[in-house]
Amino acid sequence: MDDTAFMREALVEAQKAYDAGETPIGCVIVQDGQIIGRGYNRRNQAGCALCHAEIDAIRSASEVVGDWRLDTCTIYITLEPCPMCAGAIVQARIPRAVIGAMNPKAGCAGSILDLLHESRFNHQVETVTGVLEEESRDLMQDFFKSLRERDKKRKEEGRERS
Repeated sequence: MDDTAFMREALVEAQKAYDAGETPIGCVIVQDGQIIGRGYNRRNQAGCALCHAEIDAIRSASEVVGDWRLDTCTIYITLEPCPMCAGAIVQARIPRAVIGAMNPKAGCAGSILDLLHESRFNHQVETVTGVLEEESRDLMQDFFKSLRERDKKRKEEGRERS
């Protein structure tokens, strides 16, 4: 399988988040051509700021490997990681990250900060961006459009009741 095929698997995870009413971000971690970790955003469901796609995928991959070091893996993420997740990728020693869409509002793989390539850290991450970018971006935009429409409908219903 190639980067596109694994990013499609990350999009499957992102769709799970979307279907659950969560921000649609998905992630898979691959070792030797096999997916060993999966995750999707579950912050609202879990009521915990730590339940990001990358954190869940790193946790599950670490269980499979039996070590916190994932230094033979590639992580596939539908959206550029936030500071917490970029830090976790560095801490897990993941050597390669493949990113769908960049995140100009919170991204830390080059948009706002570039924690994956910070030379003062003891580990840097090879990064590939733009893999299935349109699909990743469209899913995110559709999600937020549906939220805005839902909120507008609720406001209109509230006015009618008044």
